[in-house]
Amino acid sequence: MWLVNEMITTWIYSAVAMLAFAGNSVLCRWALADTSIDPASFTVIRLISGSVFLVILVYVIKPYLQSSPSDMASTTSTVKLRGSWSGAIALFTYAACFSFAYISLSAATGALLLFGSVQITMIGFSLWRGERLNSWQITGVCSAIIGLGIMFLPSATTPGFLAGGLMSCAGVAWGVYSILGKQAGNPTLVTTGNFIRASILAIVLGLFSLPYVVLDNTGIILAIVSGALASGAGYAIWYAVLPRITSTQAATMQLSVPVIASFGGLLLLNEAIALSFVVASFAILGGIALVIKRA
Repeated sequence: MWLVNEMITTWIYSAVAMLAFAGNSVLCRWALADTSIDPASFTVIRLISGSVFLVILVYVIKPYLQSSPSDMASTTSTVKLRGSWSGAIALFTYAACFSFAYISLSAATGALLLFGSVQITMIGFSLWRGERLNSWQITGVCSAIIGLGIMFLPSATTPGFLAGGLMSCAGVAWGVYSILGKQAGNPTLVTTGNFIRASILAIVLGLFSLPYVVLDNTGIILAIVSGALASGAGYAIWYAVLPRITSTQAATMQLSVPVIASFGGLLLLNEAIALSFVVASFAILGGIALVIKRA
């Protein structure tokens, strides 16, 4: 019974994390394509907003829920943030490269490069560590990759070298960040520590980008929502899931994000859904189910 409850919890957390990632993609696409905010400012606001949200969660909300008011001070004083500079660098690299790449990449091409790079990084790491896939898992991974190609390749445009390289770098960085999360410890404290460190790096980026700063009210709001909810809360939940699954499962599971993001684009950005999208969705989600079930 305990094992069943653990599996259900993992599935719920994973679903929430994937929804957060998809929401983040829609918010970023919305801000960088439809508002005038510059990518450096979006990155800075996004990471700082995530840090502020997580600090409030760790030092205010969680102690209040877990302790009586008289014990809040002592509980808060014992909380020590964790995380690492390696995790922070990976998080910052992902966020910055993602924003700058979308200046000239189409949404389809960017998503294909991003999640393809994540897939290669995490599965490559798991194979290097000695993890072996059975025939069902190999079939599932191939199905998910083919589905992703069906979904995006017909509408993708050839990326420029710089933009394509930046998005690939973002995918590798996110893969590294997810790998680090498997042995990170307390997910909320680790994510908060990583976000604070990454915010320091983002501020440095912002200082170098001052001559090119363009702020937009709608863009700022989207960056705050992206940082606080889709990034801060979503990444903390993802770090809670990672120790329970393999790197291959984590990599394949994230291929569901473009499917979910496309529904978000349909609802919020008036993007159409083609027959190829339906076919690709079945291939991706079916492949994920095979990888997880046959592990």
